[in-house]
Amino acid sequence: MSQNTNPEENLQNEVEETVTDTETTDDEVVEEKTPLELAEESIASLTDRLMRTAAEFDNFKKRSQREKSEVYSTAVCDTVEKLLPVLDNLERAVSVEDAEAANVLEGVKMIQKQFVDALAAIGVLPMDAVGKPFDPEKHNAVMTEESDQEENTVLEELMKGYVYQDKVVRHAMVKVSN
Repeated sequence: MSQNTNPEENLQNEVEETVTDTETTDDEVVEEKTPLELAEESIASLTDRLMRTAAEFDNFKKRSQREKSEVYSTAVCDTVEKLLPVLDNLERAVSVEDAEAANVLEGVKMIQKQFVDALAAIGVLPMDAVGKPFDPEKHNAVMTEESDQEENTVLEELMKGYVYQDKVVRHAMVKVSN
């Protein structure tokens, strides 16, 4: 307020100061947000976060699929690499024209051993079935026979079964006692 002695001027100055204070208060009120505006901003923020999270998850899925494919491809290549020498030897055995039966049989037995060794190198091992109790998780009974053995004992292995770690790769085809 000014130091004027005129009461009208004093009143005018007071009104102007009040109007200025009111304008400032009005400006502050305009800056305050309504609950609707706050909710809309919150929705926009949450929608943005959701979209970013969805994009990150999609990228994660693609990256995981790509890594899985690479691991599978590497495993197949490693396995085939161990089996190819067996194929090479079979091709050599077939290509021999003048071979005695004994020599061919000996060569085939060597190839069989090589193949079993290649399977063992990748962790695939044959199951022992003969003389053991029948286990439907490991054996496939295709025949039964009367025997002096205990009931449900594997008498003969018609086709060998194989396991990889604890998983059955192929069930053994067996003959079981009655």
